[in-house]
Amino acid sequence: MAEVGDDARDMAERRYAEKFAVLLWESGYPRMAARVFASILTAENGRRTAADLAERLQVGPSAISGAVKYLIDVGMVVREREPGQRRDHYCARPSAWFDAVAANLDVYTRFETGAREGVEVFGADTPVGERLDEVSRAFAFLRREIPLLLEKWRAQEEERTARTS
Repeated sequence: MAEVGDDARDMAERRYAEKFAVLLWESGYPRMAARVFASILTAENGRRTAADLAERLQVGPSAISGAVKYLIDVGMVVREREPGQRRDHYCARPSAWFDAVAANLDVYTRFETGAREGVEVFGADTPVGERLDEVSRAFAFLRREIPLLLEKWRAQEEERTARTS
């Protein structure tokens, strides 16, 4: 039988997962995918089955299926199955955040190029051209700097892993 303290802790953990899901949703993730990812991320062992997710989030299997498919497609979650088991477990990829940021580099290039094309159309000396030039320069900066930051992150994580091993 669950203790009262366990129930309170479970409710606090569920509230936190929903709050974190809202952050993801506000950042552009589909709402159900955000809820599923937050639930997986906050699972004690970092994994949940589809049935666990449906029960915890109080939604139907089709909602879980669509969200999991999205999360697998964008590389945030992997599907695992223990040998001899029938149920798949969904786990947050350890490098999911890192990979998500790295995947956006192509988007930065497209915005940089698109804004630069607008400068040519409107002219660099017009108010529109000046705004688009700023957009182009901002995305060029991000495209150059983010890989350097990601490399620093990798090095930092390797050092941390070496210290804790």
